[in-house]
Amino acid sequence: MKVEVTELGPIKRSLKIEVPQEDVNKQFAEVYADLNRQVRVPGFRPGKAPQALLEQRYGKDVGEDVVRRIIPTYYEKAIRQAGIVPIVVEVPPIERVKIKKDAPFSFTATVEIKPKIELRDYKAPNPISLKIDTRTVADDQIDKALTVLRERQAQLEAAPAGTALADGSYAVLDVEGFVDLAPLEGAKKEGHMHKLGAKLSVMGLEVDEQLMGKKEGQVVEISQPYPATHPDQKLAGKTVVFRIKVAAVKQKKLVPLDDEFAKDCGPYQSVAELKEKLREEMEKALKKDIEETYKDTILKRLVETHHFDIPETLVDRELQAMIRHRVEQEIRMKGKSRADELEDPAVRQEAFKKWREDFLPEAQRRVKVGMILEAIAEKEGLTVEQEDLDAEVQHMASELRISVEEIARIVKSGGEEAMDELRGRILADKSLDFVYRHAMIQK
Repeated sequence: MKVEVTELGPIKRSLKIEVPQEDVNKQFAEVYADLNRQVRVPGFRPGKAPQALLEQRYGKDVGEDVVRRIIPTYYEKAIRQAGIVPIVVEVPPIERVKIKKDAPFSFTATVEIKPKIELRDYKAPNPISLKIDTRTVADDQIDKALTVLRERQAQLEAAPAGTALADGSYAVLDVEGFVDLAPLEGAKKEGHMHKLGAKLSVMGLEVDEQLMGKKEGQVVEISQPYPATHPDQKLAGKTVVFRIKVAAVKQKKLVPLDDEFAKDCGPYQSVAELKEKLREEMEKALKKDIEETYKDTILKRLVETHHFDIPETLVDRELQAMIRHRVEQEIRMKGKSRADELEDPAVRQEAFKKWREDFLPEAQRRVKVGMILEAIAEKEGLTVEQEDLDAEVQHMASELRISVEEIARIVKSGGEEAMDELRGRILADKSLDFVYRHAMIQK
């Protein structure tokens, strides 16, 4: 086998691979032998049809099958022979000529290799310098948290007579729709509780603006026109007038801030004990937020101080993952209508084009960060042990509130690729923790 390597750039290589004639003929013979056992040719017993007849009938399909067998096998041999380690294990897109018996077969593969990353400024003597984050949990934050807890236990009571609705007010609404002054079937709702300012619709209507300043007993009317093409014939070309009556105005009554309230909130005997627990939880959350802020700064500095070619293959893979996530997100938020829209090839193509443009900078950043952290892990001898995997599975189970066994099953069902992704994420976290521990926090 001949392999000719051409440098196309710092991290891109072209491999022209020539498969010897005898190897090509051997592959043809194997494919025809398999085919002979599978097909039924009139006048011949199974497996006994002449190869010349099979070539006449199935030659084109056999050639394609031979190519499918040859390329992965000889691509793997070629990269080993050339001493090249591609950035991804999959066989790349191939440029090839038509295959023929009794002749060598040549094809060209373009691969990307890992860039050389010269690590710098991530530990002594030049560690990353971070400005100290002096945030603390203030007393007024504790008070706000207590107010939130009191509001959760608050009860609604009738507001004083003559109270006007305002942002945050609660209104009991009686709603009915009319078409040509006649009640519209199915368009009536009584005793509907609505909070102004919560940006919630009532029977599909935005009502907050019209209700502001209204008092108990007052009525507002909202007209809703429907196009002639509306699928419901009762509404097509009609205007529905919705009469909305403020049946009552309600206000929240907060429970007293006393020891009984504290006991209702959990295993606390006093307000002081509840406050102490709130402070403890908020300080824990703040500590985590400060650490994440420091790490975000570290990642930004690592990206700024390291310069190398980013493999397009990995960027494209990251883009595909981001687009898949975006599609799932849109369908989850907008439902079947969005799923149907994306089935349209033109809509799908336009959406994907825009997302690729929008996501490209972030995809490049993610790949660059991942490669820097991988290089740090390699240089510092960081590894992923079984205890790391167990701890991560436990953490995921806690975050998602499902069993450890279920998380393990999900990871296992994803095969080797899912396990490699999990290991990669853990190793990246370890690398980032390493840089964080060696950073210098300036007071």
